[in-house]
Amino acid sequence: MIQLILNADDFGLHASVNEAVEQAHVDGLLTTASLMVGAPAAAQAVAIAKRLPTLGVGLHLVLADGPAVSPRRLIPDLVDAEGRFGDHMVRDGFRFFFLPKVRAQLTVEIRAQFAAFAATGLTLDHVNAHKHFHLHPTVLSLVLAIGREYGLNAVRLPHEPGTAPLLTPWIALTRRRLRKAGVLHNDAMWGLSSTGATDETALLAAIDRLPPGLNEIYLHPATRRSLSPTMADYRHDDELAALLSPRVRAAIVQRGIVTGRWTDFVERP
Repeated sequence: MIQLILNADDFGLHASVNEAVEQAHVDGLLTTASLMVGAPAAAQAVAIAKRLPTLGVGLHLVLADGPAVSPRRLIPDLVDAEGRFGDHMVRDGFRFFFLPKVRAQLTVEIRAQFAAFAATGLTLDHVNAHKHFHLHPTVLSLVLAIGREYGLNAVRLPHEPGTAPLLTPWIALTRRRLRKAGVLHNDAMWGLSSTGATDETALLAAIDRLPPGLNEIYLHPATRRSLSPTMADYRHDDELAALLSPRVRAAIVQRGIVTGRWTDFVERP
C-alpha cells in the first residue's frame, strides 16, 4: 500500500500561508500543516485549524531563522537582540552539542514551543523542525524526551531517496532512534529537491515515483509569491495551485494512493 501525507510547512508565518493552508485543505489535497507557534500569524493559523477538524496540525519547531517563544533573558545564547534565531546552523549545531549552558537554554526553548502548541488546544499530529534541524542528535534527543510529555507520536524523517548522500549516516541514525522510541516516521519524504518550486509538474513527478510505505510530500504554499528574503525564489503560489490541481488528484486516485494525516497512520500495519 502507498500511503501519503501532503503537508504545508510554515503554518502561521504569514496570513497568505494560512489562507493557502485553508484553501488547499478544503478544496484541494492538503492533509496536514506544521505550525510555527511563535510566528506573526500563529494566532490566525490556530483559529483556522479549529475550523478544520480534519486537518492534522503539528509543531514546526523553530531553532533557526525565526522568532523564539521564550523571553531573551532565558535564552541569551540562542537569539539576537530581537529574540530571533540566526541561520548559522553548523555553528549552532556544534554549540548545542558541546556547550552545556547552550544546551540547557535549548531545552528551555524546545519545551516552551511544545507548551505553546499544547496551549492552543489542538491535537498534536506530528513534529518536525524548520530547516530539518531535528536531524541534529541533540535536538532530536530533546524532541523525543520533551515530546513524550505532550503526546508526541510522529516525527518527520527528512529523507528523499537519491538526494543528499552526505546525510545518509544522519538519516540512518535518526531512523534507528525514532524506531527505538516507538515514534512513527515516514519511509520517504519528497520535495527536498524541489523546495519552494513543487509546482504541478513536480508534484505529479513525485506522485509517480512514490514507493509502497508511508510517504510525505512537503510544500510551502501561500496565496502570494514573495514572503521573506530567505524564500525570495520560492514559488508559493505555484505550490498552492499544485495542491488544488485536478490532474494531481486524478494521479493519486489512479495509483490507489491512500492519503491522510500522521494520526491516521500511527497504527498502520
